[in-house]
Amino acid sequence: MPHATRTLSFAGRSSVFLTLLLLSATSLAAQAGASIATASHATSGATGDEAADVTFSRDIAPILQRACVRCHRENGVAPMPLATYEDVQPFASMIARRTQIRDRAGAMPPWYVEKDIGIQHFKDDMSLDEWEIETLDAWRRAGAPEGDPADLPPPLQFNDDVLWAAGEPDLIVRLPEVLVEDDAPDWWGDIENIPTGLTEDRYVKSVEIREVNDVPQRRDGEHGGRHTVGGRFVVHHMIWSTRVIEGQETGPGSDRAATDTGWPVHEVGREPDIFDEDAGRLLRAGSSVVSNSVHLHSNGRDTRAHLEIGFRFHPPDYEPKYRRSILGLGNGSDIDMRPGAAGQELHAYKVLNQHTKLVTFEPHLHAPGMRMCLEAIWGFNVETLNCAGYDHNWVRGYTYAEDHQPLLPKGTILHIIGYMDTSEANRNVPDTRNWQGSGNRSVANMFIDLGMRVELSDEQFVEEMAMRRHRLALGLNDHVIGCPLCMVIPEDGDMSYFADTEWWQPDAATEADSESSESPGESGDRGDSPGGSQER
Repeated sequence: MPHATRTLSFAGRSSVFLTLLLLSATSLAAQAGASIATASHATSGATGDEAADVTFSRDIAPILQRACVRCHRENGVAPMPLATYEDVQPFASMIARRTQIRDRAGAMPPWYVEKDIGIQHFKDDMSLDEWEIETLDAWRRAGAPEGDPADLPPPLQFNDDVLWAAGEPDLIVRLPEVLVEDDAPDWWGDIENIPTGLTEDRYVKSVEIREVNDVPQRRDGEHGGRHTVGGRFVVHHMIWSTRVIEGQETGPGSDRAATDTGWPVHEVGREPDIFDEDAGRLLRAGSSVVSNSVHLHSNGRDTRAHLEIGFRFHPPDYEPKYRRSILGLGNGSDIDMRPGAAGQELHAYKVLNQHTKLVTFEPHLHAPGMRMCLEAIWGFNVETLNCAGYDHNWVRGYTYAEDHQPLLPKGTILHIIGYMDTSEANRNVPDTRNWQGSGNRSVANMFIDLGMRVELSDEQFVEEMAMRRHRLALGLNDHVIGCPLCMVIPEDGDMSYFADTEWWQPDAATEADSESSESPGESGDRGDSPGGSQER
């Protein structure tokens, strides 16, 4: 348990507004605090003679089990299984090559957050560490030896009856089937409104969309069509909402009802969207799924497909603590891409009118897009929260881990930078001679951060920062990426402000351990923990 003097707070709830004024006034001085060094994985991969010692059974199988086999398995969504030596050995060179792409289009696993800048704590992070990438390449160079099968880790067990990554949904809504012919052009349009069948209002903890189609899977990784839109899918994306429709005309142009609830855009390769535990999203009784922006893209073979939407609910008595932040962070009007040129940039800004917690970072570009960075500007401080590569064939969102979501005060300016390439080096651009503006087509451009965010009241913002100081055991000279006011603590801070909160109640075992570790007369001060500093 951190020493009480390291995590300070405020005297009373009535002082919250004055406290925030103090935070704003003193924040610039606090930004002079030293940053904690980012922890690095010092383990290096095998090189030279050591490469010959790398075997599938002892070294490669554990890496694949952690990062790859969830998709690359029998009946998985990936084109070929990578569970056994016989599965993996023919693809040793491909695996080494694709993993060395790291954070750019075409990389495997499909995780593009850059590891040398910004926040590095995310939920469900499947990315490889540098030593793992080096080990995979060393195994390839050594001739991909199997090693002793006795060294193999136990095989992973999957229940193929469970089709949903986030768990079995409480409600599944099936959308109509479509036929996309092998040579069909791209199609955008609306779908008929589909009733959810829900009879009572419920708050949703997660939503997941899966495409069900008749694309076959073969062990050689082929599927008889073009390797586009993930190779196996025809629905590139769907922008959708749910709406209670009471005698209204449907389709594009109809009046938007006050009961609309917007949901994360479905995109090919998307993982489940899990909302902040304190910010469930409302699905109203009697609502229907509504969309006037579905994008279908042929995968090179006649394909019948439909989407299924799975909702997982909070308990019936759940009430959200935070409100969803609805703001647009992007630019669709000033896109002006010169033909045949790499290194072009797009910029967009948004001022936060409320204290805001960022839940996810989700770059959305199109074929010319290569990379996006997200910055937070507060006072003279310009801090990069994250940069990520972009692959239009595998669009991803990144959910920040607990206690690492950016906490940004009102007045912060969010800034996104898109890096675009219309040169011959970008194989996604079909004709590099063309000027490009904005548009729905994949060969045109979009520039948006579709990330999820929640608004915080003054009191909630203060409490969130206090929780972070407490849970991460932060000291006055620590720096937290994405939380410019976290370490601005008034001198008269008093933890009694949070004495009745659940997160501040000391665990009995921790309290006893803390008391036994201090000899009589000690002040409770402690040195740095073993293992060095960590990225905060």
